[in-house]
Amino acid sequence: MFQKITLLLLLLAIVSCKNSEATEKDQIKTANWLLGKWSTKTADGDLSENWKQLNDSTFQAESFFIKGKDTLHFESIILQQKGEDLFYNATVKGQNENKAVAFKLTTKTQKQLVFENPKHDYPQKITYTLINKDSLVTSISGVQLGKPSSEKFGMKKDSIAK
Repeated sequence: MFQKITLLLLLLAIVSCKNSEATEKDQIKTANWLLGKWSTKTADGDLSENWKQLNDSTFQAESFFIKGKDTLHFESIILQQKGEDLFYNATVKGQNENKAVAFKLTTKTQKQLVFENPKHDYPQKITYTLINKDSLVTSISGVQLGKPSSEKFGMKKDSIAK
């Protein structure tokens, strides 16, 4: 009888560990719709983000803002799940000693991800909203130079990345 109880407890422990591990990766799965190449053309230049999955807990993106032949902005992004938390780590060349700034996922739905870092100078909030499978809006917002500020970019998924 003791052996049966021990075996049952051992099986329950194994099953609960597997369920916990599966749940841990669920946060990043909610961002699967980000994967692919997104772009938009504006009067100020062309913006693009190219997202790819590195493993079951990490996505990587490169974001470019180009005007003509000049790269006005380049950002490297790592979206990583650590435990049950999801972090958006942005590295902008020439800023913050080329170190990543972390934004923690604070709100999520099937079609929206909101990352925040209230201690960052600007932006303090980064939001991705899926409009449909081929279009999204990304926005950055917060307080800049003592005043509320925000920028929105509507982006389309490139057909090649489908």
